[in-house]
Amino acid sequence: MPNFPSQLLTWFDQHGRHDLPWQHPRSPYRVWLSEIMLQQTQVATVIPYFQRFIQSFPTLADLAATDNDTLMAHWAGLGYYARARNLHAAARQCVELHGGELPRDFDALLALPGIGRSTAGAILSQAWNDPFAILDGNVKRVLTRYHGISGFPGQPAIEKQLWAQAQAHVTQVPTGRMADYTQAQMDFGATLCTRAKPACILCPLQNNCAAHAQGLVDALPTPKPSKVLPEREASALLLEDAQGRILLLKRPPTGIWASLWTLPQAETDTELREWFAATVKGDYDNANELPLIVHTFSHYRLHLQTLHLRKVALKSKVGDNADLRWVARDELAALGLPAPIRKLLDRHPAH
Repeated sequence: MPNFPSQLLTWFDQHGRHDLPWQHPRSPYRVWLSEIMLQQTQVATVIPYFQRFIQSFPTLADLAATDNDTLMAHWAGLGYYARARNLHAAARQCVELHGGELPRDFDALLALPGIGRSTAGAILSQAWNDPFAILDGNVKRVLTRYHGISGFPGQPAIEKQLWAQAQAHVTQVPTGRMADYTQAQMDFGATLCTRAKPACILCPLQNNCAAHAQGLVDALPTPKPSKVLPEREASALLLEDAQGRILLLKRPPTGIWASLWTLPQAETDTELREWFAATVKGDYDNANELPLIVHTFSHYRLHLQTLHLRKVALKSKVGDNADLRWVARDELAALGLPAPIRKLLDRHPAH
């Protein structure tokens, strides 16, 4: 009887994705970059970001040498910004410790910022055809259905079972086909064994799939126990000087939107008013209210009320400093801005 990997590879050869930009060439650097970008993000979204990245930073050493603002400008809009900071830190460690290359060693990869067990396996298997398992969201879904494993896959005990199955499958992969097998698993989960409405009728694995046999396809994987997202409110200021430049503030290196440039922001109107009084020459009460921005983070939903004031100036003792500066609109593209803030600025052009 054909085993799981051989059935999946037969399907992949006909129906898999063979023209993704990181597959040509499949270098360790390109594979790593794509894997980090593809965390929590769909292939179609990642492709243009990946191509822009490779154009600006063709080698790992180029990525290590760039500055934070340039990096964040290339990442802005992809979300989950800790990925970009980890990517940068890992590139610098590779230059320092591994001669500017990604190491072909599981433990050395795992020691780099932002690389977990599955990402390390994905790099080794795709860049070098080494026999390592992966367990991303797509693979978890496929394995829970195929093997009929119930329980939320994020729970350590369930995840342990899934890793054991993933590694057992790897031992059956034909020599030289690990890169294809890794890609096959991701493609299969993304295009056929999807979260909603999986195409079981077209599935090459249906005769051996426990969920299909037991009528549990819609029930697996077991969903995460639900929790209500907390709501938070904040206020922000869109301030323009006489030349129409916008005042931007650099966020601290930790927390939401870390190290990105954004509008001055505070949790309450009172705090924002105090900051304005200490920093800006102008009348806070003349500000216009802009439409509310609602932005959902992984752990809460933010309601951001923005106030707009034109023709203001900084108080002389403040001046431009490393974390606060006036930026002309045509310079915004070169800075990393959070996607909702960039949208807001696009909707309210200078007059």
